[in-house]
Amino acid sequence: MSDTQSSTFSLADLLRDSNYKLTQFPLSRIADLEESIFIKRVREKDTPYVKCLVRKKDIKLTPEEAVRQLYLAILHFEYGYPLDRMDAEYGVSFGREKKRADIVIFDKQDSQSIYIVVELKKPKLKDGKEQLKSYCNATGAPIGVWSNGDSISYYHRKDPNFFEDISSIPKASQKLSDILTERWTIDDLVKKDKLVNERKSLKDLILEMEDEVLANAGVDVFEELFKLIFTKLFDELSSGRDKSRNLEFRNYGDTETELKEKIQSLFNTAKKKWEGVFSSDSKIQLTPSHLSICVSSLQDVKLFNSNLDVVDEAFEYLINKSSKGEKGQYFTPRYVIDMAVKMLDPAESETIIDTAAGSCGFPVHTIFHVWEKILRDEGLAKSHLFTSEKKPVRCEDYVNDKVFAIDFDERAVRVSRTLNLIAGDGQTNVLHLNTLDWERWSDKTSDEEWIDTYHQGWKRLKKLRATKNSDRDFNFDIVMANPPFAGDIKESRILSKYDMGKKPTGKYQTKVGRDLLFIERNLDFLKPGGRMAVVLPQGRFNNSSDKQVREYIAEKCRILAVVGLHGNVFKPHTGTKTSVLFVQKWDDKLCPKRDDYPIFFATMQESSKDNSGEKIFLKKKDLPPGSGAQTAKDTDRLSDPTSHYDQSPTDLDGYVLDSHDHLIVKHDLFNHDGLTQDGIAEAFAEFAKREKLSFALPGKH
Repeated sequence: MSDTQSSTFSLADLLRDSNYKLTQFPLSRIADLEESIFIKRVREKDTPYVKCLVRKKDIKLTPEEAVRQLYLAILHFEYGYPLDRMDAEYGVSFGREKKRADIVIFDKQDSQSIYIVVELKKPKLKDGKEQLKSYCNATGAPIGVWSNGDSISYYHRKDPNFFEDISSIPKASQKLSDILTERWTIDDLVKKDKLVNERKSLKDLILEMEDEVLANAGVDVFEELFKLIFTKLFDELSSGRDKSRNLEFRNYGDTETELKEKIQSLFNTAKKKWEGVFSSDSKIQLTPSHLSICVSSLQDVKLFNSNLDVVDEAFEYLINKSSKGEKGQYFTPRYVIDMAVKMLDPAESETIIDTAAGSCGFPVHTIFHVWEKILRDEGLAKSHLFTSEKKPVRCEDYVNDKVFAIDFDERAVRVSRTLNLIAGDGQTNVLHLNTLDWERWSDKTSDEEWIDTYHQGWKRLKKLRATKNSDRDFNFDIVMANPPFAGDIKESRILSKYDMGKKPTGKYQTKVGRDLLFIERNLDFLKPGGRMAVVLPQGRFNNSSDKQVREYIAEKCRILAVVGLHGNVFKPHTGTKTSVLFVQKWDDKLCPKRDDYPIFFATMQESSKDNSGEKIFLKKKDLPPGSGAQTAKDTDRLSDPTSHYDQSPTDLDGYVLDSHDHLIVKHDLFNHDGLTQDGIAEAFAEFAKREKLSFALPGKH
């Protein structure tokens, strides 16, 4: 080893190919560390070094060491822990074996006892948490922290088997009880939202709870998590409308039994407010200790924002896991839904139904689309917590009178009802019916138990019948659906009611693809001049055997557009290549019949997901020159490690974030909030204007 020299070394370069990142740290701390780096010549190679804050000696700089030095600085300068209460690479004994904990903080009164253990070696949460637990158990430390410089997790070790999430670690001047008993309002939740500050998704937290608690809890995981999310939504909504109210879905130092009583009571109140999702006698089945861990995992998460995408994603995961995949019905990615909504451009005066609703993506996104128009019309701004706040009457009337959904899967219907009950302030038109078997609807609608739940929505749906007392034809302005692809309908009783049930010769077929019957059924729901978006397998547009289908559609409607989706869009659930078909039913006034007309064709170029089905997120380098997105270098948003940052949109570690600090999926279907280039939806809007389509005419909306 020979001479040393100062350096202009970049930590970003050091961490580039590692699993560690810097997004947890203020830019000022990163800059300070970079300034302190010096280069040593080691074995003929320039090697970066720093002087460790705690060990007071030169340490070779690795990705893990960079994160450690930054977190030591946070603990000392932001949380106020003296350097002499901290150690790095601290030896922890496991029998004869000794392992080294990355950082420990000693107890204030007893310098031999470990108070906090920090784990940085394992950059994946699952591995890191296991290592952290072993260190905490071996040392008796009541608090543990894991971070990879991007995500961070804080835990309170209640006993060797149970580690509960906490919102932060105490500062040097605080006690652990100060953190546990601190009262929170909705504004605190906005400021300290775990999804933003710990860089996690609700799906990540659900996976963690499943691994840690729910897999061995002997309960129906879907039902218990649904109850908790349902209860937390009600709690947030209550505080969203009374900003001074303390949130109740939190453990303020309650015993496990006290906490269970409190959460059950809150759940009971929520059930009364949002009827028809859970039975009046349903109870939370988790044990008090399991419930305590789940509450601590969820309590710092903000489910409400100006849309419902956080809870929507969690429900999508839960339902897919519990039932949907078996029936060949997969949730439509939200960016595909948004494209369809933008292209059909529903108006406040128009009725809309989703006939295969799943978790109600099309109706919910239609609601937000129309609400935006109402707010603009009334000159109102949309706040960060728009969904939990009291809406203008027009917004609630629209949901109550114009938005409908049907699904044959009872669990999906309950999730859909929850999302719509929130949007409609306790009212919803989501019905549990088999769309294709309309002849048997009367079995349901005469059932007293069914009527108890669905009475109001059914009453409103009946008003839209084309013929009194018949459930076949309706007068909807818009139908949007992603019907199940898999499986054939073989019941002759059902097939005999459909034109698609016949061969060209006029004889009835023995089986017909479910999606084909949905095309015909959806057209039954549309009034003349009404328009439809439906997701279909690509083959329906190309296969010679499906010529009859294409002729049937062309006879009934004007084909407006066909948008080919990328083959990865529905992964990991299915690799079936799909397209979205847009049509308008022939009508003498709104859509006069023509034999020859142009059709809008487009194909998605950006995959939006990788081959394994993981979403690909937008990076700064993907944006057009001169776009408004800032980068992390433009603003030091993380100057306070305990605060929510609300500048937007900002790029952290190369990724562009939206106004909620959520990642944006990279696609070319539409322009995302003015950040990205115009996409397929904008191109169609121009096409619709040129073609003078009825819904694109000036003054239509």
